[in-house]
Amino acid sequence: MLVDFFLHLKARQIPVSTQELLALLEALQARLVGPALDDFYLLARTLLVKDESHYDRFDRAFGEYFKGIEQLPGLDAEIPEDWLRLAARRHLSEEERKKLEQLSYEKIFERLRERLAEQKERHAGGSKWIGTGGTSPFGHGGYNPAGVRIGGDSAGNRTAIKVWEQRAYRNLDDQVELGTRNIKVALRRLRRFARQGAASELDLDGTIAGTARNGGWLDLHLRPERHNAVKVLLFLDVGGSMDDHIQVCEELFSAARAEFKHLEHFYFHNCVYEHVWRDNRRRHDQRLSTLDLIHTYGRDYTLIFVGDATMSPYEVDHPGGSVEHWNEESGAVWLQRLVAAWPRVAWLNPVGEAYWQYTPSIAAIRRQIGDERMFPLTLDGLERAMRRLASARG
Repeated sequence: MLVDFFLHLKARQIPVSTQELLALLEALQARLVGPALDDFYLLARTLLVKDESHYDRFDRAFGEYFKGIEQLPGLDAEIPEDWLRLAARRHLSEEERKKLEQLSYEKIFERLRERLAEQKERHAGGSKWIGTGGTSPFGHGGYNPAGVRIGGDSAGNRTAIKVWEQRAYRNLDDQVELGTRNIKVALRRLRRFARQGAASELDLDGTIAGTARNGGWLDLHLRPERHNAVKVLLFLDVGGSMDDHIQVCEELFSAARAEFKHLEHFYFHNCVYEHVWRDNRRRHDQRLSTLDLIHTYGRDYTLIFVGDATMSPYEVDHPGGSVEHWNEESGAVWLQRLVAAWPRVAWLNPVGEAYWQYTPSIAAIRRQIGDERMFPLTLDGLERAMRRLASARG
């Protein structure tokens, strides 16, 4: 089984070696993990993948190979009680959801302090304590229109105003094979060619004309290569709800890297604040000041955001609204600064345009950047965005 899996990874262009396969076999013989497929996935990824930029490719290959399998054959072990699944998320009707109290931003944190002081044991279900699977504003795995997620994954609502955990995000893979060339074709509408740099390309017309003027003696002419002179700042939202859109974002990222020679990319989560980063592996200790970027890159750059703009509205409108840290100034303030620094702006949203009206945070983002500057991340949306940016450039 593992040999076939190893060959499957190589066929998906993941650079794995025989030595790493032997290390995986040795780890399984030592019973470092049980039969659960999730545990084997983490072990295999740790031993087989040398570069985190290949994680997404590995995930897709792993899912293809082990589709429908829940545990590895031949590894018999009891699953510890602590690993039992959380109680199923309560299914609430629309009427029940509307009855849930949506507290103010300040009131939520006041009540959280009270619960932390009072609570002495674990809770599951219910509407008051910090726990799992209920309607309390505190915990995870349940439903509440605006609360604080503490540990665990989102239940799918994605409206938490704070997330109390340290999350690791992956860099987008810029070598992903595009399923279509149409993304590149759309981006080419933004091209503006110029010849810059050292003269290294043969100027055939100039050489012929110079040789003719020189009485037939060869007069070789060189010229600089022709490059796309457009300068692009690409701000990419990662993590959380953007995990649903990794593939299309990687396709866009690959196409942008191929089309634009002058491309600078930065990552953010949900909304841009005072810091961004280049490498998701070092995002906590190698951040870049957003204000420094504004002072570094001139107004001749084109600013493109890629994100679903789906979050708690507090993240846009309120100081301290970020789910990950305390931001002294609201996301709206930083968006206004960015738009003022680079007037040619487009926001590409992977969420379908028909759903934008149902998400308050999308409306809040559009208020700051301009309604006409957000486009769906579809081929038609890309075409529209590039046409608008090209016309704004003049």
